[in-house]
Amino acid sequence: MQETVDVQGIFNDMFSMANKATEQFSQIMERLNSRKTSEDDPAVTVMSDFNAAMMEFSEKLFENPQVLLQSQMELIQGQMTLWQQTALRFTGQEVEDVIQPEASDRRFKDEGWSDDLVFNYLKQFYLLQSKAIKDIVKGAGELSPNSQNKVDFLSRQFINALSPSNFASTNPEVVRKTLETGGQNLIEGMEQLAKDLKESFGGLNVTMSDVSAFKIGNNVATTKGDVVFENDLIQLIQYTPSTKQAFKRPLLVIPPFINKYYILDLREKNSFLKWLVDQGHTVFCISWNNPGPSLRDKGFDDYMTEGPLAALDAIQAATGEQDINAIGYCLGGTLLAATLGYMKKKKDKRIKSATYLATLIDFEDPGEIGIFINETAISALEKQMNALGYYDGRMMSFSFNLLKENDLFWSFFVNNYLKGQRPVAFDLLYWNTDGTNLPAKMHSYYLRNMYLYNKLKDKNGLHLNGEDIDLTSVDTPSYFLSAAQDHIAKWGSTYSGAKLFKGDVKFVLGGSGHIAGVVNPPSSNKYGYWTNETLPSDPQDWFKSANKNEGSWWTDWQNWASKHAGEKVAARTCKTSLEPAPGSYVNKRIVDVINQ
Repeated sequence: MQETVDVQGIFNDMFSMANKATEQFSQIMERLNSRKTSEDDPAVTVMSDFNAAMMEFSEKLFENPQVLLQSQMELIQGQMTLWQQTALRFTGQEVEDVIQPEASDRRFKDEGWSDDLVFNYLKQFYLLQSKAIKDIVKGAGELSPNSQNKVDFLSRQFINALSPSNFASTNPEVVRKTLETGGQNLIEGMEQLAKDLKESFGGLNVTMSDVSAFKIGNNVATTKGDVVFENDLIQLIQYTPSTKQAFKRPLLVIPPFINKYYILDLREKNSFLKWLVDQGHTVFCISWNNPGPSLRDKGFDDYMTEGPLAALDAIQAATGEQDINAIGYCLGGTLLAATLGYMKKKKDKRIKSATYLATLIDFEDPGEIGIFINETAISALEKQMNALGYYDGRMMSFSFNLLKENDLFWSFFVNNYLKGQRPVAFDLLYWNTDGTNLPAKMHSYYLRNMYLYNKLKDKNGLHLNGEDIDLTSVDTPSYFLSAAQDHIAKWGSTYSGAKLFKGDVKFVLGGSGHIAGVVNPPSSNKYGYWTNETLPSDPQDWFKSANKNEGSWWTDWQNWASKHAGEKVAARTCKTSLEPAPGSYVNKRIVDVINQ
């Protein structure tokens, strides 16, 4: 007979040792309880919208009670089978699990979830309950798209939050760790939780990487160059050439201003900027400032005039070249599209080709982030931003992390606070936690005119710096790169944006997601990409007739870009340097600027 486990004894010992963490836990709860909320709190407003969606769901469920009945009957049957199987396993017999986690679910990889009788039961009981909830949500009836997205999101958050892996007493790894350390893991975990709460804003920003392991300019953002221009919003970096000759037309890279630019320059082996230099481009990259209260009145117009347009003038001064090519990533691509619409009205033809990386231009379907976008939520957020002068980047980080909660929240929650372990040094996650603020005026404009009203795609929908913007008149040759698994800029939505332009457009679909699908060097030989020389109306029709290519889209882009880059000339070096790359703007952390 299989040796039984004194579960009660283990739990009693664990709880006894966990009492050492009581003081830290009490302090944390006091801090949480002291946080005041009001009807104007964006979180409160968002929850009221979720409540409305759940009311609609409840009405549908009331109309279809058989869905609930069927789900409950299946759940009861599953639980009875689970009891029977557990009893057989208790007598030493080998039996199959009633339900298994999905292959991609890493929460239950530890052998304790399978080998230990009690934890195996808890795992399966949880999975059965989760399936029942999912079945009810799926079968209740058709909801409005907005409500459906909210109900799906909220039910997923509820299900994943209640996983037994998230609690010290029901996670076999944590139980073992607690016994091994005498509860020290829980004490250290509570200390780290208190520290993270103190450094968070509008949520819990869990530490994801060993931040002490990285120094910008030392082991990330290391491509050599110089800051050649600076204003309130940008520093413009010119990178040192690595080839004797370079294409005549310089290349301007416009990163998103909701993050720092060095996602494109993490390490030499995966640095897109370094790779561009090595291909013979004279590369300039915008490094956005991290705004505090002093820049509260900077608007989207300012980001255009002091961003890409100012960079064009600076590049001409630095190289003598008037014509350039441009790349925009994510929100940087949205800004590039708006800038080209403005330049078309001004008869400014300096940008000869445009590349859009994971860029939304048509915001009809903005992905899961759309669940946070509505009039009442934006109004509440505007009140908060107007009081602060900026939108705190830590709140944005928390919101985006909840879109992939198991990977970007709960896994670190368990590792940091329950196991008491420190995160490993991971450059991508270090960048992910090194966020930026957004000026109140700019962010309000962006949320309303792009996400809420979707005006950028409309003829004369936006009025920027005295001009009405019409993207359908833009005839600049364009290259669109999207990612198949992107949950931030869904590729079907980016495809709709590509269809807006008048000029020649090439659309390419890479593998993976919003970051890995873009930062995918040829040396990795990962993911592959799809190409299709036609642009049918339906993105699925495009995909059905697309060709799958091995390797990285970078090489495909280089073949396209070289046709717009001009002849080769002697490589150009920096004439006047304000400071070495990566510059000072990129080193500004949120905590450094909020008291400006």
